[in-house]
Amino acid sequence: MSIRHYLQFKDLGADEYAYLLQRAAFIKAKFKAVEKYQPFADPDRTLAMIFEKASTRTRVSFEAGMYQMGGSVVHLTTGDSQLGRAEPIEDSARVISRMVDLVMIRTFEQTKIERFAAHSRVPVINGLTNEFHPCQILADIFTFIEQRGSIQGKVVAWVGDGNNMANTWLQAAEILGFKVHISTPRGYEVNPALAGITGNDCYQVFDSPLDACRGADLVTTDVWTSMGFEAENEVRRAAFKQWCVDEAMMAVAKPQALFMHCLPAHRGEEVSAEVIDGPQSVVWDEAENRMHVQKALMEYLLLGKLA
Repeated sequence: MSIRHYLQFKDLGADEYAYLLQRAAFIKAKFKAVEKYQPFADPDRTLAMIFEKASTRTRVSFEAGMYQMGGSVVHLTTGDSQLGRAEPIEDSARVISRMVDLVMIRTFEQTKIERFAAHSRVPVINGLTNEFHPCQILADIFTFIEQRGSIQGKVVAWVGDGNNMANTWLQAAEILGFKVHISTPRGYEVNPALAGITGNDCYQVFDSPLDACRGADLVTTDVWTSMGFEAENEVRRAAFKQWCVDEAMMAVAKPQALFMHCLPAHRGEEVSAEVIDGPQSVVWDEAENRMHVQKALMEYLLLGKLA
């Protein structure tokens, strides 16, 4: 199979996602039953993880997942490699990809991971960039399907910053056939052009976050200040004050609506404690599911479709 990269959600199609989600369920069932499943053990496959941004869930989910699949992991940061010095990204890609089978990168600009992938001999996965977070949205969709069935035709309310998560939700909605209700403060809007969305059938913009949540099947949010934007923290805190997902917002969503957050969360800022710790919240399942969908993704990129 030719090399496939996963740099943004739209790199795969609806049929491929149907397969990936089915494989994620299969792999998760093996994990829960404590049954060994190691397709990367013979021959041994190696994942290189490159971090320019701090990480908890991304590192643990990829590292644990690769070991559970029978593979090995090499962990690199800009502080302990030439990536943080003067070596061009293109040269690093040429060298690293000759020594491993798969690369995951968590970095700042999307252009960095695109440049790396363009010179890599192995698949490259986006572990997060400023523009996109495809593995997280894949986990969120898998979690929704586990809890409520198909996401097709459903409504997802996005409350907060028009960031990498919001961009990726738009891509997912266009591919998988659901709708996103978006509410952001002025000056922090989602840019559909950046997400590559040409029409507006898959999303609707609301000035009021309460209106965005009305009738939603899923309400989701993220921190007000993403990594790399810490200097804007106080300005953002003032601008986002009305965009805290609270009990009133969940009350106007559908009775069986779920709440998700990619974590880490700040209770009392982007979400109230009553919501994130309440009965509609599935954030812990969502966090765990990062590992299961990423295992399915790595299996697909390395081995293709399995019978």
